[in-house]
Amino acid sequence: MSKMEIFRSLHKARLPDDPLVLPGPWDAVSARVFEKAGFPALATPSAGVAASLGYEDGSTPADEMFAAVARISRAVDVPVSADVEDGYGLAPEELVERLLEAGAVGCNLEDSHGGGVLKDPGEHADWLAEVRHAAGDELFVNARVDVFSSGDGNPERAIERAALYVAAGADCIYPIGAPANVLPLLRSGIQGPINMYAKPDGSGPSPTELGELGATRVTFGPGLLRSAARALREISEQLR
Repeated sequence: MSKMEIFRSLHKARLPDDPLVLPGPWDAVSARVFEKAGFPALATPSAGVAASLGYEDGSTPADEMFAAVARISRAVDVPVSADVEDGYGLAPEELVERLLEAGAVGCNLEDSHGGGVLKDPGEHADWLAEVRHAAGDELFVNARVDVFSSGDGNPERAIERAALYVAAGADCIYPIGAPANVLPLLRSGIQGPINMYAKPDGSGPSPTELGELGATRVTFGPGLLRSAARALREISEQLR
């Protein structure tokens, strides 16, 4: 099986208490650590990569983001999906081409822009359909729904947007920022896999708990990088 086929298969037939857990590497070293820990695939977080490159979240130049994804993909043998924000204004064909050149088997695409302004869902769905057409079966498209992070937090509105994106060819829906208590409602209204965010510090539901509520896969955004940074600060304090 190709890496793409492996990655797609990892989303299928998940048991409720066994969601696909995808840690988010921010560089080649962290990617190798997660691979050696036994994770079957990885998902880069744009905020984590931005921080590792010295940028604020959302301000990483496209060239540097794709170069970082390429370094991570080359460093490991497991499939890598890449968070490429809202596509950097690239035409779908170019976006797909650059993702594939970087070695990514999937991508995370936001439906907000400009610091948190929701896109028109119909226009975004049309754009996702173009991405799907350009990618064929070569990319797993994780469509983010930003209603909870940038909108009014209405679950029904999130379900409506998700339906448009699934119809456009999205393979997975990511209602980022959705509270765990609305996950069963989202699960009942969204077709296909659902990606949920977990906090690695244990302050929220665990991946297993999110799976039991309806999540197919769990990611951590920049949380793992921030945990590593806290550990480094503690070591620094001890060395002073």
